[in-house]
Amino acid sequence: MKKLLLPLLLVGILIAGCNPSTEKTNTLQEFFSYTENGETLISAHRGGKSYAGYPENCLETMKYIKESIPNALFEIDVASSEDGVLFLMHDSSLERTTTGSGRVNQKDWEILSQLHLKDDFDSITNYKIPLFKDVLDWAKKENAILTVDIKRSVDPELVLRFIEENDALAQSVIITYSMETAQQLYKLNPEVVLSVSIRNMKEFDTAASSGIPWKNMVAFTGTIESNPSLYAKLHEKGVMCMLGTLGNLDKKAKARGDVLYKEWTKLGIDVFATDRPLEVQKALVK
Repeated sequence: MKKLLLPLLLVGILIAGCNPSTEKTNTLQEFFSYTENGETLISAHRGGKSYAGYPENCLETMKYIKESIPNALFEIDVASSEDGVLFLMHDSSLERTTTGSGRVNQKDWEILSQLHLKDDFDSITNYKIPLFKDVLDWAKKENAILTVDIKRSVDPELVLRFIEENDALAQSVIITYSMETAQQLYKLNPEVVLSVSIRNMKEFDTAASSGIPWKNMVAFTGTIESNPSLYAKLHEKGVMCMLGTLGNLDKKAKARGDVLYKEWTKLGIDVFATDRPLEVQKALVK
């Protein structure tokens, strides 16, 4: 069962000690290897959002969600300041999620670090923009897994190297939006685990011929339901299927009933990337 693998992941990390990250990342590959009847996983979109008082891409929000979902994954967005500091932020401008204004990549970290985060309801909180390093350190300490979405203005290689330097490859799945980027990152580190878009059989065939082993992939199957035959093909390769219910499918479940999440698991979904992690958790345990 997948619920047993997360504690095993921590054991693997402790055993690996100060050795290179290969052993630890192989344990992450094992964690994301599909097994029949495994536990369905929940990935909190933007680290968690939609909850009053808890902003997106906020370390305190992740801590809050992890209290209720110990095995939660956290999708986070990594941006860079003008002076090259990596931190969490989704938008290219500051207005929606912070008390600041202007372009994110045109501000030094000294300025950004003074801003306060807003929640989804435009309420100002006491929370600050978190450094990527602090989030990696927290993930290592708490045995949490991050799926890392790299903003367009940031070089993916820079983020991968930063993860390696902070000994956090065992906590990090890197999201890619093209096979070229996935191949680039795999070439840089053959142990990296990648989220790869596989929404149809054409993209399945592209992934199959990419030169990247299936064990290095988690399949993001899109934000609409795919043909269950695609999920079955991915499962045959040992690949877990992630459905992005964030947006329309979350709204559909909210309107028609959260039992839909269970129905989607029956089709072959292994991971939900959602704006409603706490609601999904309740629906799946009923």
